[in-house]
Amino acid sequence: QCAERIPEAEAVLDLLEKCPEHQKKGDYPVIVFEGLDATGKTTVTQAVKDTLNGVLLRSPPACISQWRTVFDDEPTPIKRAFYAAGNYILASEIAKASTQAPVIIDRYWHSTAAYTIATETSGKVQDLPPAQDEVYQWPEDLLKPDLVLLLTVDPEERVRRLQHRGLEKTKEEAELEANSLFRQRVEESYRRMVNPACQEVDASPSKEEVLKTVLQLIKKHC
Repeated sequence: QCAERIPEAEAVLDLLEKCPEHQKKGDYPVIVFEGLDATGKTTVTQAVKDTLNGVLLRSPPACISQWRTVFDDEPTPIKRAFYAAGNYILASEIAKASTQAPVIIDRYWHSTAAYTIATETSGKVQDLPPAQDEVYQWPEDLLKPDLVLLLTVDPEERVRRLQHRGLEKTKEEAELEANSLFRQRVEESYRRMVNPACQEVDASPSKEEVLKTVLQLIKKHC
């Protein structure tokens, strides 16, 4: 139905239909990095990829990311469907890449879920669905990573980094900055995710220190 109004939707669905169901992971570890913008994901994921001689993938995957701006301007359910579909398309790339090398991913399902939950809930953190709610569960039919690391920095430091980068803000980033309750709901939603849960990493120290902490966690869990 969307395809008549949004031609790109048809292209996304065509790619999704070509993905095999129930993707199987290869023998190499799959490590996801999550976190708000300006928590250091780009720097850390690149450093980990280089250190482990791995493959770096992003959500939404490269094959559909050029349509991101189109879907970001659509009503929320359509926008969320685009990001959800992107995770399943990404899963087929992960399945293939993890037979060859360690796979490092800049955002995956937890981002889609955390932003959706935070958007659909208004008010304070205590207004979120309770911690044991099924919304925090990983989807049964989506390829699961071995480790999910949530990078966090305090709000003032994150805003300072954003200003230093001088990049144009996404709508969600503008909302995060303007609405501290929304930011708190996103971060708390990340923390409530299970199966797999997020391992929190303080990304405030130097790049070298953060990388050292991250590599220790990868060694321990993978």
